[in-house]
Amino acid sequence: MKTSLIDRRDFLRAAGIGFAAAMAPPAWAATLAADAVFATAFVKRDGSFGAAVLSEAGKVLHAIDLPDRGHDVTFDPISRRSVVFARQPGTFAVVFDHSGRDAPQTVASVTGRHFFGHGVFSPDGALLYATENDFDNAAGVVGVYDARAKFSRIGEFPTHGMGPHELLLLGDGRTIAVANGGIETHPDYGRAELNIATMKPSYVLIDRVSGDLIEKHELPAALHQLSIRHMDTDPSGTVWFGCQYRGAATDRPLLVGRAARGKELALLDMPQDILSGFRNYIGSVAANPLAGTVAVSSPEGNSLVVIDAASGQVASSSALVEVCGLAPDGSGFMATTGAGEIVEGSGAIRLEPDYVWDNHMLRIEQV
Repeated sequence: MKTSLIDRRDFLRAAGIGFAAAMAPPAWAATLAADAVFATAFVKRDGSFGAAVLSEAGKVLHAIDLPDRGHDVTFDPISRRSVVFARQPGTFAVVFDHSGRDAPQTVASVTGRHFFGHGVFSPDGALLYATENDFDNAAGVVGVYDARAKFSRIGEFPTHGMGPHELLLLGDGRTIAVANGGIETHPDYGRAELNIATMKPSYVLIDRVSGDLIEKHELPAALHQLSIRHMDTDPSGTVWFGCQYRGAATDRPLLVGRAARGKELALLDMPQDILSGFRNYIGSVAANPLAGTVAVSSPEGNSLVVIDAASGQVASSSALVEVCGLAPDGSGFMATTGAGEIVEGSGAIRLEPDYVWDNHMLRIEQV
């Protein structure tokens, strides 16, 4: 069944800020008083979509409605605004104030493009960068939006690959790392993957000011079906990435890797039982700078694994049904699941049975 981008785009323009959800004064006060809050997309059991702000104890403080399924959230500490992106091949992003004081703003993708679910702000908060699909040319681009002019789209530059997914702004404030998943999709065919036999994933570094390619790294030819998808950066500046394998289900390729500027990609050797437990799918990657650890999740394998960043050794492994969303929390990680569970870094579990938490979660420091 074909998806109509024009219908969705017209709907978004007409909707404007109509997705705002009221926030009760006690919830507002709790948000402002917290040291940190967490933002994540969700699907409710009644079939509606939204993004929620959670307390450090995993309580839903408030939420905004979304027109369809969301994916990841990014945050600008300058303006104190967040953006939740539609899940691929979605055509909307919603800008919102996590404290609930300002009404959300909906941003529609331009004709011929759709979002891939991830974005990042420039250090001064002036620009928003989003991974997008130039689907008629089967090419990845980074769309550039002016955050000070109602998020108008002011340009784009290529990702030098296909199917870009997560992107990170590195420590120099100028270099953007992009995980090109290597998979061709087209909204006329929904989420169907059109080039599994010939896919070529890559990891690239791009100058966000000039748009110039700085480095491009591809996996060995034998691993061309290992789609690089999600990333985070540890305190040393090393980028950790997680992959999703599109080859034979019986294969057990390494799924977690590290990238450092000027060096080839290095996949992390892991115990066979840990690797098998992922079921060839890493859904999220998150680093905890305070603890010196990196966590990866697999909703397909109901598996959460924490890695010591310095040694690359597995520090812990736990089973959680449909676990995916991850964010640093104290010396551990907060995790969310498709079963409605919110697991604090301390191990305490809160259940929100009306919610199916989506793939990613963002920690927002209250400074």
